Amino acid sequence: MSNTSIEIRNLYKIFGKSTRQYVEAVRNGMSKAELARTHGAILGLNDINISMAAGKIQVVMGLSGSGKSTLIRHINRLIEPTSGSIIIDGRNVLDMPEADLREFRRSQTAMVFQRFGLLPHRSVIDNVIFGLEVRGLDRLKARETGMRWIERVGLGGFEHRYPDELSGGMQQRVGLARALSNNASILLMDEAYSALDPLIRTDMQTMLLDLQTELKKTIVFITHDLDEALRLGDNIVILRDGSIVQQGDAQDILLRPADDYIQRFIKDVNRARFITVDAVMEALPATGLKSLPRLKSGATLETAALEIARASQDSGLVVNGRDEPVGLVTLRSITAALASPADSGAPA
Repeated sequence: MSNTSIEIRNLYKIFGKSTRQYVEAVRNGMSKAELARTHGAILGLNDINISMAAGKIQVVMGLSGSGKSTLIRHINRLIEPTSGSIIIDGRNVLDMPEADLREFRRSQTAMVFQRFGLLPHRSVIDNVIFGLEVRGLDRLKARETGMRWIERVGLGGFEHRYPDELSGGMQQRVGLARALSNNASILLMDEAYSALDPLIRTDMQTMLLDLQTELKKTIVFITHDLDEALRLGDNIVILRDGSIVQQGDAQDILLRPADDYIQRFIKDVNRARFITVDAVMEALPATGLKSLPRLKSGATLETAALEIARASQDSGLVVNGRDEPVGLVTLRSITAALASPADSGAPA
């Protein structure tokens, strides 16, 4: 179980020459366009502050050019920042000397890439144990570890195949097994499922959630797909032009969009699949509870509406893990939550 949290504080990245001198100007309000026009420099990240909880999935999403891949590459310092800090286990990654940084990359972080990143001349098992070999682990022990993870990701029997003999989804499973075999506390996933077909992508999301229930890794997951972000993320950060537009859980994003930009993002989302009964429940009434259907805390509004309709009622009881009633959900509150802020006239 991971106890590794990540604190990103006042992180700036400006691409160009002698960029540190421009940080103060950006702090004082210089826009990305103005910085490019007047100094020929590109603002990649603008004052990023995120607290990534240990053992949770932190999603960072945005459109192309928003800075999400730049951000994830700062965590293991594949990209050097212009200013700021990234605190992991009480240490600022950006201050680590080369030897410490190399050990940090090998033992504490693992990456899963969009295009799989497999070595074509190595078999599945040899790809999976590559990182363990680099760390000097005995080959027999490395193979035992590798086979355990190959089985866990559903590739038992394929360990002697080569990447070009596998489908895209199978190759991504190899990449995930390789990352997990290193036993790193931080898993960095950069558009890991973007190259997959929709059905395979859904299967991989399910596998990740199932594994995370047990492993509790600190996962930073980059995506441009809002449905994926809402399904996977314990917390979601949405970037635009290198700046954070909004951060929060799925309920925050869907029910309290920060501005018109976020509203446009969420307008076509099937809200019933992601908003939970906990977000819309009301106080319990004094009477009339016995006949109402019981809805588990965390159930989606889609599930709640079906259960309430099946019971021929207009409301349902939300119950906690001990089956104790904690709130009431009505069809009226469900309908209100499923209307977008723009449709309902609510402020963004």
